[in-house]
Amino acid sequence: MQTIEQIQDFKGKYPKQIWSLFFSEMWERFCFYGMRGMLVFFMISELSFHKTEANLQYGATQAFVYAFTFIGGLFADKILGFRKSLFWGGILMIVGSAILATDPHQYFFLGISFTIIGTGFFKPNISTMVGKLYKAGDSRTDAGFSLFYAGINLGALLGGYICIAIGKGEMLANSIPEDKRWNIAFGLAAIVMIISLINFIFTQKSLGIIGLQPGHPLAEVKSKPVAKWLEYSVYVGTILLVPIIQIMVSKTEYTDYFMWTIGPLTLLYLFYEMTKVTPSERKKLWAALVFILFSIIFWGIYEQSGGSLSIFAAENLDKNLLGMTLDPNGVNNSGGAFFIILLAPLLGLLWIWLSKRKFEPNTLIKFGLGFIFLGLGYYVLFATKFFATVSGITSLNVFTLALLVITFGELCLSPIGLSIMTKLSTKNLQGMMMGMWFLASAYGQYVAGYIGAFLSEAKEGASKSEILVTYANGYKQLGLYALIAGLILIAISPLIKKLMQEVK
Repeated sequence: MQTIEQIQDFKGKYPKQIWSLFFSEMWERFCFYGMRGMLVFFMISELSFHKTEANLQYGATQAFVYAFTFIGGLFADKILGFRKSLFWGGILMIVGSAILATDPHQYFFLGISFTIIGTGFFKPNISTMVGKLYKAGDSRTDAGFSLFYAGINLGALLGGYICIAIGKGEMLANSIPEDKRWNIAFGLAAIVMIISLINFIFTQKSLGIIGLQPGHPLAEVKSKPVAKWLEYSVYVGTILLVPIIQIMVSKTEYTDYFMWTIGPLTLLYLFYEMTKVTPSERKKLWAALVFILFSIIFWGIYEQSGGSLSIFAAENLDKNLLGMTLDPNGVNNSGGAFFIILLAPLLGLLWIWLSKRKFEPNTLIKFGLGFIFLGLGYYVLFATKFFATVSGITSLNVFTLALLVITFGELCLSPIGLSIMTKLSTKNLQGMMMGMWFLASAYGQYVAGYIGAFLSEAKEGASKSEILVTYANGYKQLGLYALIAGLILIAISPLIKKLMQEVK
């Protein structure tokens, strides 16, 4: 078994282990984004949800998904280890997708509940293992996360387009009976998740000691062995939690209580852990917290894709993209992922090239650029109203251009955020801090749901042209907020640099 030093002492641009994690994450993201892309449309068209209610429900569901990443990261650090957490999360996601495939109308919230908890165990821990492949201070880390992020989005591209297209009857309509389309769409998510776990089982040996359970004789951080009853309690407790989550996620008011509770408790726990580290480590954790707080703003603006933009695509976009006839919802769900696949490896190589020449922008500048590109992208969404017909149908081409600009923003922030969490965290808190990073996404999703609901509510009873203008003006306002946040972050960067110390 390779030591962590042997793994980290790799030659070239990327460690070989990143490819196994790349493909496991790719198939898991197919499952997740396939489900996510179907939520709002399915709730409106099949479950007869009001558009405002569907947006709130979407925000609540996504908030729970990402909130559980903190819990999954915490259990990984203290009890299960990254590998067992990842595997258990994958099993729960398979069960959830299988339930939805059986009868998505009757068991919708039950299947969603399994998926929520499963993602919480899977998502933060595979990202943390990517960070473990690199030595502290390795300039190739950001490039590695950019490549890994391309895998995330390859899965998002495939799942985001294929699942919703099958469910709507835009794909394989002649091969799948109409009453089974949604069953097949959700079932496909289960199949690819099985592929993800099989890939991880056969490739985890190459990870050496990375991700082993706390207390394992070869584990990087030495500690007492974890009692078996404690490990089994996590598994049993998870299953017992499912009906509670089902109730909470089906009633959005419970989400409010949960989100107002989990955030403060998480901060209190972080402050408690800060008392046990050195002053230098404490400063780095404070810097990590600043990045986490700003990411809430970013995701709150960004995450309209599964909510308001899903409705906007269905009602206000034509089907013509560069001469091709495509489903607008499919483009909305997968367009950003397509651009990331193209751009993420190139941007990762650009960071390496700039680093060799001492010109690579630091993490703070990258974050600031992320907000600026996000804001510009939403201004392009605002511009769609100038290309609309009298009937309120606008250009899918302009919409897709907006996705391209927003993608540059995402690439400057999201993979860099994953990377910086591993750099600023202490070894025994990496799972928890990665969980907090995704918890910030939960709050972003939560805010995004309310934004989407507001836009939907504002347009009730209006014509499609009026609907278009309402959405466009709302996106213009969001663009302004993003630009302001980016400028503030850049302005306070000297203070944050001091907290980060040697970390770039």
